[in-house]
Amino acid sequence: MATTITPATNTASFRSTVFTPQNHLFNCHINRRRRLVAAKGNSGDGDNGGSDSSSKTQPPSISLDDVNPVGLGRKSRQIFDEVWRKFSGLGQISRTSRTDESESLDALLIREGPMCEFAIPGAANTTVLVVGATSRIGRILIRKLMLRGYTVKALVRKADQEVVGMLPRSVEIVVGDVGDQSTLRTAVEGCNKIIYCATARSTVTADLNRVDYQGVYNLSKAFQDYNNRLAQLRAGKSSKSKLLLAKFKNADSLEGWEVRQGTYFQDVLATKYEAGMDAKFEYTDNGEAVFSGYVFTRGGYVELSKKLQLSLGSTLDRYEGLVFSVGGNGRSYAVILEAGPSADTTQSKLYFARISTKVGFCRVRVPFSSFRPVKPEDPPLDPFLVHTLTIRFEPRRQRTLDGPAGAKQDLRNFKLIFEYIKALPTGQETDFVLVSCTGLGVEPTRREQVLKAKRAGEDSLRRSGLGYTIIRPGPLKEEPGGQRALIFDQGNRITQGISCADVADICVKTLHDSTARNKSFDVCYEYVADQGKELYELVAHLPDKANNYLTPALSVLEKNT
Repeated sequence: MATTITPATNTASFRSTVFTPQNHLFNCHINRRRRLVAAKGNSGDGDNGGSDSSSKTQPPSISLDDVNPVGLGRKSRQIFDEVWRKFSGLGQISRTSRTDESESLDALLIREGPMCEFAIPGAANTTVLVVGATSRIGRILIRKLMLRGYTVKALVRKADQEVVGMLPRSVEIVVGDVGDQSTLRTAVEGCNKIIYCATARSTVTADLNRVDYQGVYNLSKAFQDYNNRLAQLRAGKSSKSKLLLAKFKNADSLEGWEVRQGTYFQDVLATKYEAGMDAKFEYTDNGEAVFSGYVFTRGGYVELSKKLQLSLGSTLDRYEGLVFSVGGNGRSYAVILEAGPSADTTQSKLYFARISTKVGFCRVRVPFSSFRPVKPEDPPLDPFLVHTLTIRFEPRRQRTLDGPAGAKQDLRNFKLIFEYIKALPTGQETDFVLVSCTGLGVEPTRREQVLKAKRAGEDSLRRSGLGYTIIRPGPLKEEPGGQRALIFDQGNRITQGISCADVADICVKTLHDSTARNKSFDVCYEYVADQGKELYELVAHLPDKANNYLTPALSVLEKNT
């Protein structure tokens, strides 16, 4: 379901009341002022009290222009315009060569700022790394972050004068390349959140893969490694610490895992098909825990199962899902959780979720919310009651992978290499915001290639284990934000563009919005849908700083599995 946010019309009416000299109160004011001036002119000090009238101070001449409220209003307006010009100049947080003004400007604007009405609770303790800081969205985004009290770091490839001049002087500039993971460790140091709005400068395949795919993967991994180091320093007490369920580092780590096989056939031919299945779980000479085998029939299956043994005080209800670090030949599997009273396993219920792997190593994330009961009448999964974990391979569920033309694939063999299985901590906020695209506005001949790289980057972020938000805006427009209604949708149905400023504002709002965590969505300006295709509904108004339009817009959208 898509949602639309409609701004209320902000109408400001300015009325001026003009008083004429015929007004009685105005005449009284003039007469009173003349008497005061005359009294002041006739009152001398002690030394000049005896001087003649020619030496006395003459009262200043006063005209109606000096006291006419219309004239006074015009002068006050000029003063106000001058003050506002200087004030609005503060909003252009550009660098300056005058060192005497720079420090006072930072203190005034960022920390004590006149823009205190923009402040977001918790922003003062949050450092945001912006990747793509000099892009159309990035330049607006940085200023929005600073005006709301965040500490901002900007990752740039070169810190030349042109780049430095484009960024506010209070931004900490870090030189690095998203395509080179070794340069990203310094960039993520001390950061709490990341907003990635970088995009390839060309549609050349190498550039697309380096920025839109490999860059997202490298940065998410560097950020995850940084969080892991923090957790180790805090003895595993960090809120971002995962719960280790299994780590396959030696032959002893395979203890307790059981290999089973079976078939979906319920007749006398079952034994014949079972004889054609072969599976094993072993620790190889290469130091890898490998679950592999072959299933003769598409109606059979093999599975690897173990009863979980959690440390004292640890329960899975404090976590939001599982993450597997695995490798192999790219097959799909069913993850099955058995939940129920540990004292009576006959009361247990089975829940399953399907996962896909890639050729080579990858991390696969499985939220508990994606598990469905095997029997539809059973209640939803309660992670607190989970006691057994099973991974099942079924040939009937396999799909042909991309490979050399004409190459015949046997979908009945499988290989799964385990590195670890962990539980992901429950998080309320997004750690990594990725600005992707819908493909609209991209040259048709290059659209498929661009989207392939973008989707690969999105997929790597979902598998990273970080709390994420993926924003896919329509074609970007250079116009003010907050002027038009916004539509939030899932399913690649949007048709309109959107302002860069609106996208930047959405990025800022997702940082502390729990409804945005682990969601991907498209966003564009409101449009009139074709008859019979009205797939969004009105849920909120006033998309501005005074109103949280994002929560109701995203609350009806689904989380990614």
